[in-house]
Amino acid sequence: MNNDPIALTQALASFDTLWSPRIVTRVNDYDVRVAKVEGEHLWHAHDDTDEFFLVLTGDLHISLREPAGARTVHLPQGSVFTVPRGTEHKPHAPTGATILLFEPTGTPTVGTRHDPVPTHVDATTGHTLNL
Repeated sequence: MNNDPIALTQALASFDTLWSPRIVTRVNDYDVRVAKVEGEHLWHAHDDTDEFFLVLTGDLHISLREPAGARTVHLPQGSVFTVPRGTEHKPHAPTGATILLFEPTGTPTVGTRHDPVPTHVDATTGHTLNL
């Protein structure tokens, strides 16, 4: 990994693929990833880890299937939300968004249980950022 400062705007400008994150740095055993998202992702769950979202631009919605019932959280720009481990969820961004994810290195973004992965998703554990 690069040990120089990284401008997130430059990192995000370096790729166009949706729902396929880039690893911008590592913190201990965690990846810090950025992604461009638009439309719907897929229902999935991470059985062994929480999933952290920070919305950099746009709006992100995350539908959740929780023991108390289904709900959808709305995350406008600048919002953070953590999906608890084991919770089925489906992110979607009707008008597009850029997000930052923080998860253990090697963790697939589609979790351990998921719907079929669409062909446009080219990396579920993130690509190393090439600037």
